[in-house]
Amino acid sequence: MAGAIAASGDGFLARLKDNRLPDALSTTSLEDAGLSRTDLVSLFESQLTSRCLDLQARRLGAERRGFYSIGSSGHEGNAAVAHAFRVSDMAFLHYRSGAFYIERARKVPGETPIWNMALSFVASSEDPISGGRHKVIGSKSLFIPPQTSTIASHLPKAMGAAFSVALARTQKKPDPEMPNDSVVICSFGDASANHSTAVGAINAAAHTGYRGLPLPLVYVCEDNGIGISVKTPDGWIAANYANRPGLRYIAGDGRDVVDAMRAAREAEWCARGARKPVFLHLRTVRLMGHAGSDVESAYRDKSEIERQADQDPLLHTSRRLIENNVMSRDDIINLYADITGRCYRAMEEATTRPKLTSSKDVCEALIPPKAPRRAMRKGTLMPKAPDDSRARSEPQHLSRLVSLALAEQMERDANVVVFGEDVAKKGGVYGATTRLQQKFGPSRVFDTILDEQSILGMAIGLAQNGFVPVPEIQFLAYVHNAEDQLRGEAASLSFFSKGQYKNPMVVRIAGLAYQKGFGGHFHNDNSVAVFRDIPGIILAVPSSGQEAVKMMREAFRLAREDGRVVVFLEPIALYGTKDLIEDGDGLMTATFNDISGDAKLGDVNVIGDGKDLTILTYGNGTYLSQRAAHALKAKNISVKIVDLRWLTPLPMESAIAAIGKCKNVLVVDECRKSGSPSEEIIAQLSDRNSNYNIARINGDDTFIPLGPAADEVLISVDDIIDAATNLLATGKK
Repeated sequence: MAGAIAASGDGFLARLKDNRLPDALSTTSLEDAGLSRTDLVSLFESQLTSRCLDLQARRLGAERRGFYSIGSSGHEGNAAVAHAFRVSDMAFLHYRSGAFYIERARKVPGETPIWNMALSFVASSEDPISGGRHKVIGSKSLFIPPQTSTIASHLPKAMGAAFSVALARTQKKPDPEMPNDSVVICSFGDASANHSTAVGAINAAAHTGYRGLPLPLVYVCEDNGIGISVKTPDGWIAANYANRPGLRYIAGDGRDVVDAMRAAREAEWCARGARKPVFLHLRTVRLMGHAGSDVESAYRDKSEIERQADQDPLLHTSRRLIENNVMSRDDIINLYADITGRCYRAMEEATTRPKLTSSKDVCEALIPPKAPRRAMRKGTLMPKAPDDSRARSEPQHLSRLVSLALAEQMERDANVVVFGEDVAKKGGVYGATTRLQQKFGPSRVFDTILDEQSILGMAIGLAQNGFVPVPEIQFLAYVHNAEDQLRGEAASLSFFSKGQYKNPMVVRIAGLAYQKGFGGHFHNDNSVAVFRDIPGIILAVPSSGQEAVKMMREAFRLAREDGRVVVFLEPIALYGTKDLIEDGDGLMTATFNDISGDAKLGDVNVIGDGKDLTILTYGNGTYLSQRAAHALKAKNISVKIVDLRWLTPLPMESAIAAIGKCKNVLVVDECRKSGSPSEEIIAQLSDRNSNYNIARINGDDTFIPLGPAADEVLISVDDIIDAATNLLATGKK
């Protein structure tokens, strides 16, 4: 019964029984590929298992007992890639990599790939990788971090992971997650190669290779010639990558597992032995459509579908087995029936296993579980490192204090690395990484290419190997070029791996408004909505140098101990600000050596003890509100300012405790009115206490113009004073 069900949707068995085996695609022999007869049988079993699981998943979908699935049929040649590489070679896999996963699992005793994949197909909470949150290919024990419906978004982090292997080797890191001679593998489709994320990541790899820097990375492009319904022009992939400087191009035929093995072994030698990035181009076919719900006949002629089925990788492997007298046709038919039966029984049993049944169960994996605290390795200073003792003992502004706070963390923990555009010799556009490279060397503070996707991808990859990465995005608006690296990759990894994988990092971003002489949406941006929409992420916004030091200490603790993704947004306009009320008062500076402790996540900074009005604010708003409070004091209005510090998650419990019995609450929000933090702040205040007399002021819903016109769309000290007096007048009625 199980065999009949599978055969009905699969042309492989019918062609095999009719002896319709395809002609040879290459002259590669088993000896050429370094394969024994036993190896060939093992690879074939992995290929058959992957196909049978695809068919069973589609069967359950048709019976409405399963869910959306994207199968690996036609791509089973990637089993050869798994066979050629070690289990300890981290693999970021395309969603058509079922055979790779199954073949790798054969290398580890006790693995149950059929059962694991069956649980994933039916979204069971017992699925060992995602716990029923998504149908993903992944495994902690097999060194396969899970990917979701990847369209190239995993390529930047694969590049970063490979870079981390070379970096750990250079630094003689004693505790890397990946062995120092390991290789990183990343598979994707030919259609995905056109995505800007793929283009950027492959360019970053080629740029690294061109500079002669080690990068043990193999990008595996599985080229089936079509993306859903859109064909890839013949020769397009080779034309783009066969002669790319800095990138070794190796071609193989993924329809023939033996030739695929020959190409994979060559790629493995180049990446592991020569430490060079490789583009492994495997020709494949796509069988049974893009996904379970896809009707391929709607956009492909029947004759074309048949021609693809004639080149089924299972048929090519069958031909190899028969020609080499390893298995007979009847042996293959019997093996296929046996594996089909195993997959059928596993899928049927999997449908009876429990599902996620509560919001609590679903959400618990958003935040990684706390790991045992690992002893930090003290960072070593360069022999001629500059002396910062004077800088630490004298009052400094925000930019310099950020630099000193980073240096503190780098001295405490050798795993902290700082990178981004212009952060090294230049010390950052605003001086926030000044002298760090001179103190800690080019392997811990280095410049990157101008590509935010590669910068954040590198951070994710470094985090996979035990580093605490500190990427810098030069301006807030630049992050929009790469926001999916945070949303779809870094922040989602714990969720889709049931907390088994995590991406600790502190992403430094210079941003927000009030920069004199700057305009536009690229250098003077006042929207943080993109971060507040990402589940599990932490958004920190300091309002002064002293706050930045305290909050940065907590940000690094959150990353290092809790595995969190922290975005540290530094107000550009306050970087060099020294005075608060009067020229020369120095109230916006602080002495690093006098700054003790940290600012815990969820805590707020309370400034003043006024009883008439409480202002909730953050960032530049805290600076402006302090100036407004000084003016309001002359009008006999006493103000308490609650600097929120953390915008995601909002510290509402602490904020409400700080408000205390004060009835009048003004929210000063420098961001645009729509999508701003004040929307949630107002909602939470209203939900918790309907007796508050509340108002808010925001920037206008517009991009920020150049020059003095910016003052017309941003909140000012006068705006705060007016809003405060109006609110108090309303409260007296």
